Amino acid sequence: MTEIRYVKSEDKEFWYGLDKHLPEREFINKVGNKRGYILLDDNKPIGLLRYNLFWDNTPFCTMLFIDRNYQRKGYGKKLMEHWENDMKLQGYGMLLTSTQVDEEAQHFYRKLGYKDCGGFIIDVPEYEQPMEMFLIKGI
Repeated sequence: MTEIRYVKSEDKEFWYGLDKHLPEREFINKVGNKRGYILLDDNKPIGLLRYNLFWDNTPFCTMLFIDRNYQRKGYGKKLMEHWENDMKLQGYGMLLTSTQVDEEAQHFYRKLGYKDCGGFIIDVPEYEQPMEMFLIKGI
């Protein structure tokens, strides 16, 4: 059985097993503000999604990650659809996400109805990466 719920403090060890980028103070914020989800399969955590508000008014998925053993089985889609429905219930009408242009995630997001809407290049030494592309979806 699959369950999706808001992240809790006790999920910290699992969370950081998948998400190495989030500062601890932001994890605490995700828990307190309910801006993160845990995906469970048979009560075992296997995925996460976190978001924030771009421009302080538009939900922006900043991380979607499914444990490698569970990828390509529909769990990512379930987690995104859950987030989209939650955001719609909260009154939002538009969503954003992003991925690097050299990552396969862009194809996943397009299958879910997201459209390319721009990007930027980070060329600051020590932070350089391929172009970050943004995707948008009305809900």
